[in-house]
Amino acid sequence: MKKHYSAEHIKARIEKILSNFGKDASDATKNEYYAATCLLVRDIMSNLRTQQNNSPDSYENKRVYYLSMEFLPGASLHNHIFNLGLEAPFREATISHGRKLEDLYEMDPDAGLGNGGLGRLASCYLDAIASQKMLGHGFSIFYEYGIFKQKIENFMQIEAPDDWATNREYWLIRKPEEMEEVHFGGKLKEECDKKGNVKLVHKDYARVLALPFDMLIPGYDSGIVNTLRLWKSGSAMSIDMKLFADGQYLKSMEEKHRAEVISKILYPEDAHREGKTLRLQQQYFFISASMQSLTREHFRRFNTLNNFYKKAAIHINDTHPAMAIPELMRIFMDDYDYSWEKAWEIVCRTISYTNHTIMPEALEQWPEDLFAELLPRIHSIVVEINRRFNDELSTNIPEHEQLRKTMSVIYDEKIRMANLCVLAAHKVNGVSALHSGIIRDNLFGGFNAVTPEKFTNVTNGIAYRRWLCQANPKLSNLIETLCGSGFKKDARELEKLMSYADNDEILQRISEVKKANKKRLAKYIKTHNNITVNLDSIFDVQVKRLHEYKRQTLNLIHIIDLYNAIKENRNVDIYPRTFIFGAKAAAGYSAAKRIISLACNLAEEINNDPIASDFIKVVFLENYSVSLSELIMPAADVSEQISLAGKEASGTGNMKLMINGAVTIGTEDGANIEIHEAVGDDNIFIFGMDVSEVEDLRRSGTYTPWSICRDNPSLERILFKLAAGINGTAFSDMANSLTTGYNGIADQYFVLADFEDYKRAQKDIQTAYMDKKRWNRMSLINTAKAGCFSADRAVMEYAENIWGIRPVEDI
Repeated sequence: MKKHYSAEHIKARIEKILSNFGKDASDATKNEYYAATCLLVRDIMSNLRTQQNNSPDSYENKRVYYLSMEFLPGASLHNHIFNLGLEAPFREATISHGRKLEDLYEMDPDAGLGNGGLGRLASCYLDAIASQKMLGHGFSIFYEYGIFKQKIENFMQIEAPDDWATNREYWLIRKPEEMEEVHFGGKLKEECDKKGNVKLVHKDYARVLALPFDMLIPGYDSGIVNTLRLWKSGSAMSIDMKLFADGQYLKSMEEKHRAEVISKILYPEDAHREGKTLRLQQQYFFISASMQSLTREHFRRFNTLNNFYKKAAIHINDTHPAMAIPELMRIFMDDYDYSWEKAWEIVCRTISYTNHTIMPEALEQWPEDLFAELLPRIHSIVVEINRRFNDELSTNIPEHEQLRKTMSVIYDEKIRMANLCVLAAHKVNGVSALHSGIIRDNLFGGFNAVTPEKFTNVTNGIAYRRWLCQANPKLSNLIETLCGSGFKKDARELEKLMSYADNDEILQRISEVKKANKKRLAKYIKTHNNITVNLDSIFDVQVKRLHEYKRQTLNLIHIIDLYNAIKENRNVDIYPRTFIFGAKAAAGYSAAKRIISLACNLAEEINNDPIASDFIKVVFLENYSVSLSELIMPAADVSEQISLAGKEASGTGNMKLMINGAVTIGTEDGANIEIHEAVGDDNIFIFGMDVSEVEDLRRSGTYTPWSICRDNPSLERILFKLAAGINGTAFSDMANSLTTGYNGIADQYFVLADFEDYKRAQKDIQTAYMDKKRWNRMSLINTAKAGCFSADRAVMEYAENIWGIRPVEDI
């Protein structure tokens, strides 16, 4: 590829595209030059994809179709050019035009298609599938305004629309000829077909159009380009002319707006029935459009659906896409006249499911009346799935009535989407060894007793080339100098760094790289937060979705403890720290938004305190995103992974920070356990209760957080400070939630129970950091041992053990 795209060739192609704008390279605006570069990259990828699709056996190869409510691909231009292996010629070409490639990278916006780890993981896997020369495609929704753009005003989170697509049209390929139609509401009527069979027919439904847009996903040095298909909702009727003629102008546009709102915003607030309706519409909308598209294309090529499972592996990423199961049943039976038994066999052999959480609120359960009203045909299929399953359970385990209730798909007038997924999928996996054990033995214990062969584990992985090679080029270049470039294809080769673990010169160079990355982040902090941070301080980083179980509160009350100690004794032994936070809270999650407010108010008070600010700074970075994390991860010294043991399924931020040389402080939770195993006791800071201790304490009913505070003067002072006010704002509600609780549940995530051990671990960090050689060695070892957390490894495990697909070159 590289010899076909020299710098001269790229230069000429950019100039040709600019000529279509009526410009040449010398007078083109920054936006025009950026647009020309993006269009050229897209053209290169499109040519590769065309070659791929035109190969004689292209459609003989089995493919995976990855269904996810969210994807977080981040910015595209850098990733695409890097994966295509064209950074050097593009840089040379842009320099010849008096431009900088890095300036173009900075213009490229993040795609607002996700919220947290779920979406980022999905994007990592699409990248890795293509990089491993496998065929696979993602499906989701074209969210016009993403989840939201976070603004901090008056020390509180404010949600604003994220108009991300305005500058990303170059990466979106519109496919109007592949539009689908999705049906909502209506009623069912029994009719006889030509063979005299009685069938349920869906009538009087509302029609919503699904317009596809494809984003191209190139693999690293693989020649494979896959796609992420995003569906945008629209109406078959743009205006009701009769209503307009009658003077009902707003009502005449009602149908259009009702259809278009489906793809406006990710995760609309669902505390009310209208929000639940919209979320359910979103899920069925993208699933129905995707399944119709897949089955139609398959039938066009093979003239049968009998071999569907041999050519397609459909993967459900958490419960949001669970309606793929009844929707495929509907298509097979209603559109292609398959019997129930044959359709169910094919669907079950096609579907696999990843569970990402044990949190009750994330294990979706839909009110059955709402489900039936909005999706009558799908509801009838789910009812029949549940009836047949319950009959089977009554025969096989008649004496276990309570177990049958926990396994039922429909119970207490609710439809349990996780149970539907586990029932239909031929494989179910968790995302870390600990999490997979919990879902197998506890969450889905009944299913495991009946079908233990379904359950397996695939520990999460990251697109490490983005987080190391692209986000941290100084460290990547150092590794390449020392170990060769093989790690860019095989992350396990990072292990070669271990031979330098006791090399003083290399450890010093590791430290210099970290210092340069801290300087880069410090510049961003100064520009955006107007805070000057100490480059020699410990950069202690907690960046992740804001949720109480992730325990940002534990981090914050420890900062208050340090602050109190400094105020009481300015000669206190505290090594300078910079605490860096980044997180979005769901718009309706008031407790999480209060935690953000606490962080912002604490930053304001401490950073303006003439004494405390010499020791500690607190920074809350607004609008946390993939691009912002690419700036933060390389600069981090400490990786905060402090969730309550048993609550974090895996985590991937821990892996991104680890590969950039940050040292973890964490509980034995999720993938922290596997990081601990990889780096050893001396290169991680573990604290707090483990899963069994948490469960024992919870079951005992003896946990009284108020008594812990009463016996701990530091905690008493922290709670007094919260109640008295920080930066003039009282947080007595948070103090109460930790001690007396909501509805009788105090400190449900055991923040106070783990506080003293967390404080001990933080002191251990200070001791280790002050021994520079020891700390640099720990940093090197974390990077060297991170190779096992590659998304390449994860997708190969999925391919071999779940999807049944292989690299193209192996077929």
